[in-house]
Amino acid sequence: MTSNRRKLNADKTEFIWLGTRQQLAKITLSVLQLKDQILTPLKKIRSLGIVFDGELEMDAHAGNVVQTCFYQLRQLRSVRRSLTLDARRTHAAAFISSRVDYCNAVVFYGVSSQVTRRLQMVLNADARLVVSAGKYDHITLAIRDVLHWLPVPQRILFKMAFTAFDSIRGTGPAYFKDVCISVSDVSGRPNFRSVWRGNMFVPRTRTLLGRRSFRIAVPLIGNSLPEDMRSVTISREQFRARLKTQLFSQA
Repeated sequence: MTSNRRKLNADKTEFIWLGTRQQLAKITLSVLQLKDQILTPLKKIRSLGIVFDGELEMDAHAGNVVQTCFYQLRQLRSVRRSLTLDARRTHAAAFISSRVDYCNAVVFYGVSSQVTRRLQMVLNADARLVVSAGKYDHITLAIRDVLHWLPVPQRILFKMAFTAFDSIRGTGPAYFKDVCISVSDVSGRPNFRSVWRGNMFVPRTRTLLGRRSFRIAVPLIGNSLPEDMRSVTISREQFRARLKTQLFSQA
């Protein structure tokens, strides 16, 4: 920082230890000193609108999303009688679904079912508002047949699978080009059966937290798709339709 003529502002800097519960229990350093600045580690920090906790369970961020979405739902509920179905769907996508889907592929992949259930509660309440259903009405069929919304776990998989599709074809962001690498491009594996199946290379990891990383999760999900969906001849529109159909069947 000194070489770049920068100075640390302790009042605007947040510091947190990341790791498993066992790893965090071994940490004895209570503060971190960088030259004349002293930083105290926090249990939760916010970065780019996402609340991170030390164990990356993302329960704190899910709670923040739920709180914000229910606030917006209360505001929309007061004017829902003045809105058409299309207008309610537009408002729901702008104020609710966009918040649930924000960075969900990176943040919520591999989290506990308790976290995804909280987010699903938001979508269920949102769907009741859109279709004018009662508070205790069963809403699953309306979400599937009327709104065509995927459940939260499948929404996460949908975005991850699309990232794999774009990356392997070179149409995704440039910084993803090293995430999805074909097995055929890895030296020493020209005769593997995974090459003929068109699989992507999956780095090795020994931890559950490692399997949640984007570099490992995206190839894993891409390799789990049927072979016809991994064909180089399939268009983006065809892939989208088949993927959504498959995820609906899983849900």
